[in-house]
Amino acid sequence: MTDQREAVIQVKGLKKNFGSLEVLKGVDMKVLKGEAVVVIGPSGSGKSTLLRCLNLLETPTGGDILFHGQSILRKDLKLDEYREKFGMVFQLFNLFENLSVLDNVTIGLRKVKKIPKEQAEKKAMELLKQVGLESKADVYPSKLSGGQKQRVAIAGVMAMHPKCIVMDEPTAMLDPHGRKSVIEMAKKLNKEEGITVILITHYMEEVIEADRIFVMDDGKLVMEGTPKEVFSKVEKLKELRLDVPQATLVAHELQQRGIPLPDGILNNEELVDELCRLKSKM
Repeated sequence: MTDQREAVIQVKGLKKNFGSLEVLKGVDMKVLKGEAVVVIGPSGSGKSTLLRCLNLLETPTGGDILFHGQSILRKDLKLDEYREKFGMVFQLFNLFENLSVLDNVTIGLRKVKKIPKEQAEKKAMELLKQVGLESKADVYPSKLSGGQKQRVAIAGVMAMHPKCIVMDEPTAMLDPHGRKSVIEMAKKLNKEEGITVILITHYMEEVIEADRIFVMDDGKLVMEGTPKEVFSKVEKLKELRLDVPQATLVAHELQQRGIPLPDGILNNEELVDELCRLKSKM
């Protein structure tokens, strides 16, 4: 059955060169409203360049990018207004170290949207409560953990009411607890607020709950599908020098030894359930 949801982002034949270096080589992809998608690929595959083109931090060399059906490469595009709707969270936290947490969240509301200070602070406190950092409003970023800094950055993006949030390896600098808190925040925004999320990550535990996965290699999109569909192709992923979830790898090795397990097992619970099912038939 075809998904009838509107496309938030549609990329058509996207190319990006840096001098003679061809980084994106004709990428086509579509992200639907309310989806949570993940882009994975080996280092140098073009993932970050693709996301930077989506936010026009890089200007494409060729092709087109449509946002709700309208080209963002048109000459009359109001870039600031577009970026309000298309927020971006980076690997580095992009906070102003000389401003409090509250001021970091309100700065976009006050400087870009021209919202009065009292109203901006009220909205910012609501967002900080939403990300679990209401008590840190008067604290400076230097006193926060990495995961807390990233949640403040997300709150700052959320203040602009984006329709889509792009996250470029937001957990790469974090410890396991910090990674978990940031990904849970992203899932909450997607499921409860209906915000479309596009995530780049190399942590497979952050991939398996996505609606769809896009796999890039050498500037091209080489695979696309649900987590089960993509991780059913273990050998192909190995060829691309990509990790797979540990449970998926164990299931694949057992399959190679003749144990009839289904493809696309993603976590330990699924693996245990399938092994118990086989044992019950013995």
